[in-house]
Amino acid sequence: MSKATRFDYGWVIVGAGALMTCVGFGTMLSLAVFLQPISEAMGWSRAGVSAAATLDFLFMGFAAFLWGALSDRFGTRIVVLAGSLLLGLGLVTASQAQSLWQFLLCFGVLIGIAAGSFYAPMMALASAWIDKHRSLAVALVSAGMGVAPVTIAPTASWLITAYDWRTAMVVIGIAAWALLIPACFLIRPAPQHESAADANTTAAPETQWTAAQALRTPQFVALAGAHFACCAAHSGPIFHMVSYAMVCGIAPLTAVTVYSVAGMSGLGGRLLLGTLADRLGAKPVLVGGLFVQAMCIATYLAVAQLGEFYALSVVFGLAYGGVMPLYAVLVREFFGARIMGTVFGAVSAFASLGMALGPWAGGLVYDNFHGYTWLHAGSFAIGLAAVVVALSFPSKRQPSLDLGRAAA
Repeated sequence: MSKATRFDYGWVIVGAGALMTCVGFGTMLSLAVFLQPISEAMGWSRAGVSAAATLDFLFMGFAAFLWGALSDRFGTRIVVLAGSLLLGLGLVTASQAQSLWQFLLCFGVLIGIAAGSFYAPMMALASAWIDKHRSLAVALVSAGMGVAPVTIAPTASWLITAYDWRTAMVVIGIAAWALLIPACFLIRPAPQHESAADANTTAAPETQWTAAQALRTPQFVALAGAHFACCAAHSGPIFHMVSYAMVCGIAPLTAVTVYSVAGMSGLGGRLLLGTLADRLGAKPVLVGGLFVQAMCIATYLAVAQLGEFYALSVVFGLAYGGVMPLYAVLVREFFGARIMGTVFGAVSAFASLGMALGPWAGGLVYDNFHGYTWLHAGSFAIGLAAVVVALSFPSKRQPSLDLGRAAA
């Protein structure tokens, strides 16, 4: 009876994590919808406004490592509660910015730090609660990012059309507080004996690893490199998807639906690839997903019609959405639950650096060439590099060999 209760509550943790990633990442990525209205209303360049997204990912990456380490030490609830408070504060204050530097500070720094508090800590906690269907569990937590484009982005677009960008951002900030703060009190630590049970499975005993040792292993280097290249490849096409569709002559509200279709498809991709990873293993599914992602990015060079955008958004969303939770699965398999917050936080930091490149590069390309051809060409090349790095991911070694190599 107690075991069933624990299992059931693990899925409550998964649900809370999905909500947090949806609101946290959705508010941050809603800048794609705010980009043109803010640029036109304030007279700021697209590259300048896009720089807020770059700062978001840079500070999210730096903060993810710290938040992950804090969650390992003090628990996940206090971490996500602090992030929830900071997220709403960043949105409300950004809505009142009168100059570009104020907007960059509030939206780029505060929201970036806040968003970093959700992903790595909640992925680590979900993987500690759920054992049998771990890939599916972390996929569902990550699925919040796929739901965001079909919830927060259309809401932001409607609010901007009905009122203005400032009002829209204030409303979203207050809504973030209302949703996230109560959800934080659903968070509980995983039962201690679950971790002990894991130590008796085929996985490496967690007590043999420290964070310092784990961060020097080839597994960590390969995961961090693959996640960096993966995110560097898709971040630009995703962030500038709405703007590119509008450049191709698609109406603004319709262009947002293209972004929403990609997000919904990303949700399906997380579920599909997460289920496949439970059956086939995370590495082969990751490599396949990265290859499809690269091909989709190349296809953007040839699309221009609405139907083509929708079709590509479906496949692209399946690929980039599906691969995202697999890195957490591999971290959990190699390094265990005890230090997962720290290790996956570090992997996520590299991913955030990759995510930071795309929005800035896309804005720079558009301002200089009045189009996105070079953005998609460069992103395609980086996407192929991600496939190569993922293929180089080393086979699992015995813990003693890994520790000896790390110590050396």
